[in-house]
Amino acid sequence: MRFLTPEKSLASMKSYNELFERLQKNEEIAQRFHEIEIKILSIYNFKNLFEVLLTEIQNQFEVPYVWISLIDGNEVSTLVQSLATSDTLSARMCIVDREIFEDLFENSQKPLLVNKDLTFYLQLLPPNRNYLIRSMAIAPISLYGKVIGTINQADFTKERFQPGLDTRLLEQLAMKVSLCLSNVVAHEKLQFMAYYDPLTGLLNRRVMESILEREFLRAQRYLTRLSVAFIDVNDFKQINDTFGHDAGDELLKYLASLLSEMSRQSDVATRFAGDEFVLICPQTSANSTETMLKRLQSYINDNPLVLNANIIPFSISFGVASTKDKSIFNSKGLLKRADEALYRMKNSKCHIPFIIQ
Repeated sequence: MRFLTPEKSLASMKSYNELFERLQKNEEIAQRFHEIEIKILSIYNFKNLFEVLLTEIQNQFEVPYVWISLIDGNEVSTLVQSLATSDTLSARMCIVDREIFEDLFENSQKPLLVNKDLTFYLQLLPPNRNYLIRSMAIAPISLYGKVIGTINQADFTKERFQPGLDTRLLEQLAMKVSLCLSNVVAHEKLQFMAYYDPLTGLLNRRVMESILEREFLRAQRYLTRLSVAFIDVNDFKQINDTFGHDAGDELLKYLASLLSEMSRQSDVATRFAGDEFVLICPQTSANSTETMLKRLQSYINDNPLVLNANIIPFSISFGVASTKDKSIFNSKGLLKRADEALYRMKNSKCHIPFIIQ
């Protein structure tokens, strides 16, 4: 019978203790990942899903930086940008060109650990964020089998996410997030249809009326200006008859994008019906709103819609009303007055904007 010497016995005990501690630590890490998974599985909207996910990862593992990167133009990034606005997501989300993800992962969907030559990977950072990063963990998330973005973690130290570490639990979490996304997308599509016009992506009439009522009451309470513009496309039926309804749809989408781009962040661009749009401008005078819409008119004149090598010229008319008019007592009256101003302009031969102060 062989007996271990005291030295070997101590070494064996130390090795056993180290193994036990490692297993215990791995079990603890696995439990933390499990707790995160439980918290996200019952969430059905992007805002809560991503905010809970990022916060839990950061708190559970004390990671300095955790954020989401999404491929520009895919279904998830489009819905998130439309439905999931919040200060947290704005600060911890990045929309990235598809080519960057293709260079990162090629045909693999395995998590990446990097701690050298980080310049390329810093393209995944949220805009205007100066993170002090020396190592990163990048886990791809997918929808219906296709990569749509990544969950990113970063640390001050090179050792935290050094290549060679076991990424199986991180891969498992990314898989659970991917499963959640399929449920969230289905739910958020219904939400999008309830709030947004499916053709232009602008807020729909029902939501517009609610926002206008809120802003009207706010303007009354705080004695601030509120202007509303009614906008439509001149001779839209003729455009449809000449170029086809598909061209008409593209024209409406083009005008909607211009309204969104040329208005301020505080303004609310909406599709009212058909070729009619409503722009709500809080804390804005009628003259300022008119100035912006004249710029829009000028831009449209210089930049007609180009579709399949065909130039489709068009013009718009608008009418503006504001709460400066003391004969207006509610939001419906303000909208009606802007509509009246629009039709007075359209019926005038010179098409000069008619404004009701």
